[in-house]
Amino acid sequence: MFTGLIEEVGEIKTIKESSRSIKLGIKAEKVMEKIMLGDSVAINGVCLTITSIENGEFDVMPETKKATNLKNLKVGSKVNLERALAMGERFGGHIVSGHVDGIGIVEKIRKDDIAIEFVIKVENKIANNLIYKGSVAVDGVSLTCGEVGADYFKFYLIPHTQEKTTLTEKRKGDFVNIEGDIIGKYVQKFIAAKMAPINRGITEEFLRQNGFI
Repeated sequence: MFTGLIEEVGEIKTIKESSRSIKLGIKAEKVMEKIMLGDSVAINGVCLTITSIENGEFDVMPETKKATNLKNLKVGSKVNLERALAMGERFGGHIVSGHVDGIGIVEKIRKDDIAIEFVIKVENKIANNLIYKGSVAVDGVSLTCGEVGADYFKFYLIPHTQEKTTLTEKRKGDFVNIEGDIIGKYVQKFIAAKMAPINRGITEEFLRQNGFI
């Protein structure tokens, strides 16, 4: 589990491609301190496992490659890094699993006094998991939704986040990894499951299961 508070901006030093997967070599300092083989690190919000301490390498499976923007990285690309949360630490962001829901596209960037406003285009199924003033992780960064539409959402970068993450390097048309608030997704699933019998009509089986017969 992660918090969405970026510890360090690292750099891609190597990319080894096979037919469908990738092996990423990461150059970093703080994140590599005391790391052990098999530990999890969120790279641009994607939970990956370190497979080589010496080379700082992480395997990207075919499904992860397909579903995230890691496939667009090049040697020299900057990436947001966060180690898994340790028990007893302050929880300053929100619950981030590192399991990306999909990719968004930067549609608009606008300076707003000390903040920077971003408008991100997303699929409707992703927008449905977001709420106004709710939490969202964009390339692993814990942010608050300023506005949510059917196929977009807005967020604002404060100066600290501008300095400590890669988001200020994004330009219109760039791809970003999106992960909605996991609590909201569970609530939505539970409600959908409860509503399913109602949506398909009250049946004898439904009444029996719920103690009416």
